[in-house]
Amino acid sequence: MAEEIKTLDDLKSVVAGTPAAEAAVVEPRTAQRDALGRAYATGKRKDAVARVWIKPGSGKVVVNGKEMATYFARPVLQMILRQPFTVAGVDGEFDVMATVAGGGLSGQAGAVKHGISKALQLYEPSLRPALKAAGFLTRDSRVVERKKYGKAKARKSFQFSKR
Repeated sequence: MAEEIKTLDDLKSVVAGTPAAEAAVVEPRTAQRDALGRAYATGKRKDAVARVWIKPGSGKVVVNGKEMATYFARPVLQMILRQPFTVAGVDGEFDVMATVAGGGLSGQAGAVKHGISKALQLYEPSLRPALKAAGFLTRDSRVVERKKYGKAKARKSFQFSKR
């Protein structure tokens, strides 16, 4: 074995000379916007997939060509869509245009929320830490468990009959 490493400075000097050290230089995140000044992201939840575009504006949210209040009539679903903006501290600063397909209303709301969060951090990378800490950038992987043969549902059994 070569020399012994006893301090952090020794470790830094050893690591600095390796080719992996030059490759490990991390570039800061840059904003990703299209020619119209919008950021695009795809959000997913259960079986729902949402395509989301955000751009600076007055806070108008349009989902599948309808206003948010008409598409997501339940206040809970509307609150879910507003969460990324409140966590990032940019309420009413961005317009959202989303198309969502698949799943039910709850899954669609979660998919749009995921898409908004990803688009926000692409538009303004400084918002990423707040969104990441809140867990909005992680795709919720919980999906419906499949039905098994010999069972009534995924886990429920048929009624047992002794005779």
